[in-house]
Amino acid sequence: MQQTLTITELKPKARPWLVIFDILFYVLLAAFLLAVIYYFYSYRSIVILDVPVMLQGAALTIFLTVMSMILATIFGFIGALGRISRFFLFRWIALIYVEVIRGTPILVQLFLWGYAISGALTQVGFNPYNIAYQFLTLLQNNSLMPDQVFFNAVFWGIIGLSFNYGAYLTEVFRTGIQTIDRGQTEAGLSLGLTSPQVMRHIVLPQAIRITVPPFANYFITLVQDTALLSTLGGVIELQEVTTSLASPLSSAPFTELFVYILGAVIFLAICYPLALLARYLEGRFAVAY
Repeated sequence: MQQTLTITELKPKARPWLVIFDILFYVLLAAFLLAVIYYFYSYRSIVILDVPVMLQGAALTIFLTVMSMILATIFGFIGALGRISRFFLFRWIALIYVEVIRGTPILVQLFLWGYAISGALTQVGFNPYNIAYQFLTLLQNNSLMPDQVFFNAVFWGIIGLSFNYGAYLTEVFRTGIQTIDRGQTEAGLSLGLTSPQVMRHIVLPQAIRITVPPFANYFITLVQDTALLSTLGGVIELQEVTTSLASPLSSAPFTELFVYILGAVIFLAICYPLALLARYLEGRFAVAY
């Protein structure tokens, strides 16, 4: 005779220790938040004085990041097209670009762009500062030109960062394009589409969905790598501002540490929204058309 289960038997057994752990977790979380608030309140005078200066450095950091990522995306897309090109010479050039850039330190590359390549191009008559100054003179806005040292450091620093990250994005874009099934390309060609039309309307929309997560990760890493531009001189971005504010406080190590923590918090405030945006786009593009 089949046994029947009572309502009491169907209920899950109570686990009071889970409730205790839940309460303990929220108590510890509240204590941690209160400790953080008290910690920042204890150094409120430092916060009031330093945050406005740090925000100026953060604005330059965001500018460097956005400009570098735009150029890196262009370099990466051109490199990806070279890697999948039917012409051996293009594939060879793109392969050398990727392997050399990824196999050498980024700091060395920045020195090459900031001193060696910039110096060589200046000798043959290419001076980006003079070009920008003359252009703004035509617009009657040359008073907006910054210091030449600062301009050159920012210009060649952006080129160096974008050239470096373009090599990594080359492989990201190449992988995304080659992941798309070859049959879709053949189907588009059989319908009378040209190769550029197939790439633009069929392959790229799907490849973008695949490349969003690694692209966003490189974007976040680039925010932190902008600190390397301070080695070229004249680039006072967030990390350089933080260091300049903290170094005079070496006699008060806890205060010096707080300034570095404050700079890290501002970096987090820049990077965390990018991480949230990446998750949103990843979920949004994960939905089939």
